[in-house]
Amino acid sequence: MNDAPIHLAIDAGIARLTMNRPKALNALNSALLSELAGILDDLEARDDLRAVLITGEGEKAFVAGADIAEMRDKTPDEARAFASQALTTIKRLERLPVPVVALVNGFCLGGGCELALACDWAVASDNAVFGQPEVLLGVIPGFGGTQRLPRRIGPAMALDLVTTGRKIDAQEALRIGLVNQVMPQAELEQYAETLAKQLGGNGPQAVRSAKQAVHDGMDQDLDSALALETSLFALGFAGSEQSEGMSAFLEKRKPSF
Repeated sequence: MNDAPIHLAIDAGIARLTMNRPKALNALNSALLSELAGILDDLEARDDLRAVLITGEGEKAFVAGADIAEMRDKTPDEARAFASQALTTIKRLERLPVPVVALVNGFCLGGGCELALACDWAVASDNAVFGQPEVLLGVIPGFGGTQRLPRRIGPAMALDLVTTGRKIDAQEALRIGLVNQVMPQAELEQYAETLAKQLGGNGPQAVRSAKQAVHDGMDQDLDSALALETSLFALGFAGSEQSEGMSAFLEKRKPSF
C-alpha cells in the first residue's frame, strides 16, 4: 500500500477504493477528499466501469469520522467550506451510474457513516461499529448524515442516533437496515471478490439502468417513477446487450456482455 490517502485498483471494470490513513483510523480530511475528487474524475470518464467497492485500510476502521484535529480550530466559514467540499465529493460518488458498495471493517463513525450512506449498499464485518457521534463534540453531522440516514433507516431511528450520539454494533445496524449483510471479518475479502465477479458478469447497461430507476424514482411520485421504469426497460431493447442476454438464456449458456 503506497502513501496516497486513497489507494485505487481497477480490475475488469471493478474499481476498489481503500481509504489509506490507518494511523488516523482513515479519518476524512481535506487532502483525502481532494484525492477522492480526483479519482472520481477518472471513474466518471470511464465507459468500462462496472462497480465501485470502498473499504478502509487495516482491520480497525472503515473510516472513523472526519479529522477532528483538522476541524478543531476552524471558523464557521471554514467549517462551511469543509462541509461543502465533503458534500460535493460524496454526492459525486453517490451519483456514479454503477453500483457503489461499502465494505465496512471496524469503526464507521461520523463522516465514515455518512460516506457509507452515500453507497448503494453496505456489507459489514462482525467487528464493525456505526454511529453519528457529532453531538458529543458539540456539532451535528455535516456530510449528509441528517438527510441520508433517515432516508435509509427512517426518521425516528435516525433521530435516536444523531441526538444521542450512541454507537451500534453490526447486528443492530443490520436489524435497522443500515447495512445489508454482516459476516466475519475474515470473510469480507472473499465476499468482495465474489461480488465483483457477480456484478462484472451482469449486463452493464442493465445494471446502470436499474440503479437509475431506483435512485431517480425515489424522488418522483409513483406514476412518474413507473413511467421512468418503462422507458428504461424499453431502452434495454435498443442495443445488443438484451439480445445477447436472452439468446444466452434460450441457448442455455452464459452471456458474454
